[in-house]
Amino acid sequence: MALPTLHAFVEVWNEDQDLTTPDLHIGILDWLSSQWRGDSRELLLMAFRNSGKSTLVGLFCAWLLKCNPNLRIIVLAADLALARKMVRNVKRIIERHPMCAGMKPKRLDQWASDQFTVSRSAELRDPSMLARGIGANVTGSRADVFICDDVEVPNTCNTAPKRVDLRTRLDEIEYVLVPGGLQLYVGTPHTFYSIYSDNPEVETTDDLDDEQRPYLDSFKRLELALLDDKGLSRWPEWFSEAKIAEIKKRTGPNKFASQMMLQPVSIIEGRLDPDRLLLYEAELDYREGNDEATLMLGDRRLVSASCWWDPSYGSPQKGDASVIAALFTDDQGDYWLHRVQYLEHDPAIAHKQAEAVQLCRKVAQFLKDTYQPSVTIENNGIGKFLAGLLRHELREDGVDAAVLEKASSRSKDLRIIDAFDAVLAAGRLHAHALVWQTPFIAEMREWRPATNGRDDGLDAVSGCLLAEPVRLPRRPAASSKELKARSNWRGNNSFKADTTFKV
Repeated sequence: MALPTLHAFVEVWNEDQDLTTPDLHIGILDWLSSQWRGDSRELLLMAFRNSGKSTLVGLFCAWLLKCNPNLRIIVLAADLALARKMVRNVKRIIERHPMCAGMKPKRLDQWASDQFTVSRSAELRDPSMLARGIGANVTGSRADVFICDDVEVPNTCNTAPKRVDLRTRLDEIEYVLVPGGLQLYVGTPHTFYSIYSDNPEVETTDDLDDEQRPYLDSFKRLELALLDDKGLSRWPEWFSEAKIAEIKKRTGPNKFASQMMLQPVSIIEGRLDPDRLLLYEAELDYREGNDEATLMLGDRRLVSASCWWDPSYGSPQKGDASVIAALFTDDQGDYWLHRVQYLEHDPAIAHKQAEAVQLCRKVAQFLKDTYQPSVTIENNGIGKFLAGLLRHELREDGVDAAVLEKASSRSKDLRIIDAFDAVLAAGRLHAHALVWQTPFIAEMREWRPATNGRDDGLDAVSGCLLAEPVRLPRRPAASSKELKARSNWRGNNSFKADTTFKV
């Protein structure tokens, strides 16, 4: 007896259930069938919410077992309950589908809620289908097909550590899947740094080597957003224009873009939107002429600067980050976030050079590189004694910069909101390309008031934005050229001219 095609298998099921097969579903089924017949074994199916993709994948699994009862399928989901839902669905299909007669085993212990085994000729240790949550241990299992159904949800991707853990767990699939086995990812993006993204997005400086390619770069993709290229609904019978407008209004732009248009954005409306930052790549250009010193950034003349250090010991991968930021203002009132540096000490040399000394020397070099006339230290906690140590290191290194101390008494959340809200809304905050390669951008995307997320970079930059700017001088310093570039970051200097006439 000839084996049924996937299309015929689903048509029979839908007729038995008094359902129709819309064009949207036919397209998905044809794609799954053609990829399977063509020996494509790494697949990504992204379709908008409530498109029926998980139901179709369940029918696909039942069809695979009908064609080859010896296959072993593992369903991996964000939690066990979701994985069980698909396994139960496939069980019901096998029990009721007219083409699946005789597949149900005789032993009831092989027909459980989270796993089952169909009647098959091979004697295998693993069941025909098994449900597992993303946190479960699958070591020792073997599978011919791995279905990753909604492994990315807010609970598995709403922070950077969770995203790292998700990728680490998904990497284990390679050790469970038999050679030539099928991996099929099914889902929608829930974060800007989605595993489904087709763009390599650098989340932190530590990820530069690992994030040069999209996570599922080698996978063949089928992406079906709710609206096609012409702006028309892909399933007009269920999603009319009025229905789509209602969804947009109810869910908000971020969630609609993520869940219905498959765009990698955070589904939670963020207070700080890094997409409002204006990217630039120009470097600082110090000039002297006509007994006047200027600092340029492209064609903009910089007139003031602020530098803020939010200190901690900066232990690698532990605790709060020690962050220093440098911000400039030009003569047109725009702000230029030129550098944000996450400082770390080297534990391997801590016995020779104390952690605090290492950090202060890094700060001294930062002030040199960014022509800063001063730095403000938040002197809560360890900042109380770092100010004196930093002054000493600046003198030793010949850096002509002042060290200011300031205690923060206001809520950090309020400081961040006050600092960023107006300047972002006005579209006047520029950020250097190197800033985009630091954790600062991820902090902006992830930040929510009254939560415990990372905000050390935000705190340092907010300190710069709220600090009184230091005006740049017009006259170069009379000392050496090295000191000129360090000492001429004071406010507009006035001077008294000697005259021979009376007013």
